[in-house]
Amino acid sequence: MSNKKIFITGADGFIGSHLTEKLVQLGYNVKALAQYNSFNSYGWLDDIPQKILPEFEKVLGDIRDISHMEKLIKNCDVVFHLASLIGIPYSYKSPYSYIETNIKGTQNIVQACLNNNVDKLIHTSTSEVYGSAEFVPITEQHPLKGQSPYSASKIAADQIAFSYFASYELPLTICRPFNTYGPRQSMRAIIPTVIVQLLKNKDEIFLGSLSPTRDLNYIEDTVDGFIASLLCKHNIGETVNIGSNFEISIKNVVDIIIELSGKKVEIIQEDIRMRPKNSEVDRLWADNSKAKTLLDWSPQYSGLEGFRKGIQKTFKWFQSPKNIEKYKNMGFIS
Repeated sequence: MSNKKIFITGADGFIGSHLTEKLVQLGYNVKALAQYNSFNSYGWLDDIPQKILPEFEKVLGDIRDISHMEKLIKNCDVVFHLASLIGIPYSYKSPYSYIETNIKGTQNIVQACLNNNVDKLIHTSTSEVYGSAEFVPITEQHPLKGQSPYSASKIAADQIAFSYFASYELPLTICRPFNTYGPRQSMRAIIPTVIVQLLKNKDEIFLGSLSPTRDLNYIEDTVDGFIASLLCKHNIGETVNIGSNFEISIKNVVDIIIELSGKKVEIIQEDIRMRPKNSEVDRLWADNSKAKTLLDWSPQYSGLEGFRKGIQKTFKWFQSPKNIEKYKNMGFIS
C-alpha cells in the first residue's frame, strides 16, 4: 500500500493529525485536508515535527463543498474520512450545523469516492452511536441510539456510508473508535479538561458527571487501529470497534490524574457541564474481539496499567509550556 495516494479529511484535528504523522513516518504518500480558514492555519498539523512537514501535501477545504471534494480526491487511492463537527454540548445548541457537516459532508465524501473509483474508504464512526450500553462489552451488533444531536448525526453518517457499499459496492470499512485521549486533544474531552485545570494552578477543578464509565484509548492505539484497517484485505463492508476492552469511571479517571499531579484540589460539579438526563451515556465498554481477529490489532495501552502509562505520557505533553499555552480558555467549552 505504500505507493498508494492517501487522502485524509479532518487531518487538522486531534486524531487526524496523529494519523497523518504516522502514515508519513511509514512512508505513505499523503494529502492532508484542513478546514479552510482566514488565519492560514492548518490546525494541529502545524504542530507535528518540522522534519515531517515537507513530506506530505497540505490542502484547505470544506467537506460541505462537493465540487471541491471531487477535485481533491481525484487520483487518490485511499480515503480516511475523519472530518466531523464534534462536541456533544454544542450539538444541543446548534444541531443543524451537525447535520450540514456530519451528514451532508459525509454524503459528499462517499459520492466523491464513488465517482473517483477509490480503492478503499475508511469512514470514522464513534462509540457514542451506541448510547448507554444495553449489554457489555459492546459488540458491533449493539443497537444504535442517538442520545444527542451529535450521536444522531454520526449514526446517519454511518448509515449513508454503508448504503454506498450496499447499493454501489463502494469499498468501505467503518472504524468505530471508543474514547480516544492523548496529546493535542481539545478541552471538549474530560482528560484535557482535568489536566489543564490542574496545570493552571487551580485549587478547584470544575467538572460534570463523574459516574459514567468509558473505554479510553491512547491515541497511538487508535491510530494503529486505523492503519490496521488500511492494511486489512477482508474488512470491506465491515464495521469494527477500536477499543481497549477496559472500563473505567470518570471519577476514577479524575482521581488518577490528580494523583499523578501531586496536588490536592476540590472537585466541583457544575450543572452547566451536565448533559440532559436522558442524553447522558452512562456506560461504554468495547468488545474488541473483532478488531483482534479481523484486523490483527490489539491495544498496547490496555487495562489499568496501560491506561496509567497513557495518562503519564499525556500529562507530560501538556506540561510543556508551548503546549499548555494553546489552552487559554479556562471557562466551560460547550
